[in-house]
Amino acid sequence: MWFKRFSCQHLLIALFLFVGVSSYAQPNATEGKALFKAKCAQCHAPDMKSKSTGPALGPAEENWSAYPREDLYSWVRNSQKMVESGHPRAAELWGVWGPSVMNNFPNLTDDQIDGIFLYINEKYNAAPEVVETSTGTGGDVGGQTNYTFYFILIAILGLLALILARIVSNLNHMAKSQEEGTAPPKRKTLVELLLSPMVIGALIFGLVIIGGYTTVNNAIDLGRQQGYQPQQPIKFSHVTHAGEQKIDCQYCHDGARRSKHSVIPATNTCMNCHASVRVGSKHGTAELSKIYASAGWNPNTGTYFDNFEDMKPEEVEKEFRKWFDDNFKEAKGAEVKEELVKENADLQWDGVQEFVNNPIEWVRIHNLPDHVYFNHAQHVSVGKVECQTCHGPVEEMEVVQQYSPLSMGWCVNCHRQTEVKFADNPYYDSYEEYHEQMKSGDRTGVTVEEIGGLECQKCHY
Repeated sequence: MWFKRFSCQHLLIALFLFVGVSSYAQPNATEGKALFKAKCAQCHAPDMKSKSTGPALGPAEENWSAYPREDLYSWVRNSQKMVESGHPRAAELWGVWGPSVMNNFPNLTDDQIDGIFLYINEKYNAAPEVVETSTGTGGDVGGQTNYTFYFILIAILGLLALILARIVSNLNHMAKSQEEGTAPPKRKTLVELLLSPMVIGALIFGLVIIGGYTTVNNAIDLGRQQGYQPQQPIKFSHVTHAGEQKIDCQYCHDGARRSKHSVIPATNTCMNCHASVRVGSKHGTAELSKIYASAGWNPNTGTYFDNFEDMKPEEVEKEFRKWFDDNFKEAKGAEVKEELVKENADLQWDGVQEFVNNPIEWVRIHNLPDHVYFNHAQHVSVGKVECQTCHGPVEEMEVVQQYSPLSMGWCVNCHRQTEVKFADNPYYDSYEEYHEQMKSGDRTGVTVEEIGGLECQKCHY
């Protein structure tokens, strides 16, 4: 009979075929988002509008629209082959971005590439968002949809496995029942099937795989929160300071040029300017008074309070309320109603009083894992790397966010593509061979990779 020849191997083959067919999906932005983060985010800006190591991807489809769609697929899979073939668009891109070589992705299917561009178009055409508050660890909302899909798929596969196990049991029972001279075996119940060693072993194996994947995935994302944009205790505007006033980044973050850490500016750094500039251009006295309360500065007299730590709370409140009242009346006019003056002082004092004699607790945005060594001075003072290379256009950010992915692949790609500034840089005088090759014209530049920038111990010591 046919069912005698129907083995477990046939069932497994049928199961794999079913899973393969059922898991086929049309291009979708959710899959495209995952692929973009895995393969593209190291070199391309996540807003799809800004230039980074590579060009902005938002206009890519439009720029390739004059050519067959297959040309765009070929470019993604092997850009250098397209350049060598003399394709006009490929040659144009190479003329602007060469000698930086785009990574090849020969295994991406047409549908996967379409999914990536669906996600790119969503981000490119989306209205800008400002995250008001954030206490998460960097996980994105889109991931919730993925988890839901995975749970549904697991449930379907589990149900399918039960059905197939029942079919196998029935087939074995029928085969043995028809053998002459043997009593029909006892049919296994569903509970017995579920408690069989094979099912329990498969369940344990699945839990180990899921647990391992979750652990590794979370470890990889440790400290990486691209797009993380928390509200700070003081509404400090980088647009005002770095953009409009053109204050150099290293004036406030002066550790970047001389130490491993860029450092968060001390309150005294703020007071260097705001001992004179006492009314903010956007928030008046409300935010600057938080700095004064922390530093023990009396804005009415322009001096530090005497024995600020020993002052009674009501004495401090009296001085700050006078400051609020005087400035509010000056801004609104002498005829302003007293109830409005009091209401303004109440509102501002509610926001300021928690800072009295307390440090300003800024929310950290960038935090690499402990096993990763990164030295700001090496990049800023020696490598002459601009702050915006890693932190994005901070001068355009009202509320600062984590701009770059900070992944290992992103760092490695930068070291492969970035040329060291050898000219007039005594730090690299010891590389005599490279200097001679550059003088003779045998070499046009030296990348970080070529001076050991990819050695494991440089970042993981």
